[in-house]
Amino acid sequence: MEFNHLDPIGTEEEPRRLFPGGKSKLRRGIYLLPSAFTVANLLCGYYAILATLEGSVSDFDNAARAIGIAIIFDSLDGRVARAMGTNSEFGKQFDSLADIVSFGIAPAFLAYAWGVHALAAVSAPEQMHLTQLGWLFGFVYVGCCAWRLARFNIQGMASGGNRYFAGMPTPAAAGMIAATVHAIKNPIQDGRIALLWLGLLLVLGLLMSSTIRYSSFKDIEWARRRPSLLVVLMVLSIGSIVLVSEIALMTMASLYLVSGVTMYVVRTVRHRMASQHT
Repeated sequence: MEFNHLDPIGTEEEPRRLFPGGKSKLRRGIYLLPSAFTVANLLCGYYAILATLEGSVSDFDNAARAIGIAIIFDSLDGRVARAMGTNSEFGKQFDSLADIVSFGIAPAFLAYAWGVHALAAVSAPEQMHLTQLGWLFGFVYVGCCAWRLARFNIQGMASGGNRYFAGMPTPAAAGMIAATVHAIKNPIQDGRIALLWLGLLLVLGLLMSSTIRYSSFKDIEWARRRPSLLVVLMVLSIGSIVLVSEIALMTMASLYLVSGVTMYVVRTVRHRMASQHT
C-alpha cells in the first residue's frame, strides 16, 4: 500500500495565492487555520462528553455550553476556508467527523444523562424501562446525525442554491438539546416529562434525516448596508444572549426548529391549493 500521494493536510484543491510572491510557509499556515477551528469544535464536543459523565447540574450546564461553543467554531471553519480559498476534500471530511462527535454523540450523551439516567437512578423499578428507551432514542439521534452529515457531503445544499439546507442542520439539532439543558438546569425528575424529552430527541433525529428545508442564512450579504432597525434587532439579540442566555438561546433554537416545519406546511398547502385551481 502506497502513501506517496497522501497529504494529511489536504491538497485536493490548491488554495489561491492570497500573497503573490510570499513564502510558501505563510500560505501553508493560512491553510491550517480552518482546520484549527475544526479541532476546537472537536475539543468542545469531547469536553461536553467528559462533563456529562461527571453528572452534576453544573457539569450538565457546562456540557451544554461546550456544545454551544462548538456551534460557533463550526460556523467559523467553513467561512474562513471559503474566504481564504482553502477549501479541500480533507477539510470537508474532517469537519464532518468533528460534527458527529460535537453534534451527534455529545448531545445524545447529554440528553440521556440529563433527561433519563438521573430519573432512572431514583425512580421505582417499573420506570426503569426509560433507560432502555433512552439509549435507543439516543442511538436513533446519533444515526440520523451521521446520515445527515453523509448526505450533505454527497448532495450538498437543497436544490435552488445555497439558501436552504435539506433537513435540519446538525448544529441546530444539537443546539436545541443544549439550549434546553442550559435553560432548565436541573435534570428531569418526572417520568412523563422524560417521555416528552425522548420524543423531542426522536423528532430532532427525524428532522435531520428529512428533506424539510431550513434556512442557511448564507444568502445574507453582511457587507451591504442594512436598515437601522435590523441593526438594533441584532444588538438586542446579542445583548439578550449575554444577559439572559437561558431564555434567549431557548427561544432562538425553538423558533428555528419550528420555522422549517412551518414553511414546509405552508408550501404543501399552497401546492395543493394551486393544483386544485388548475
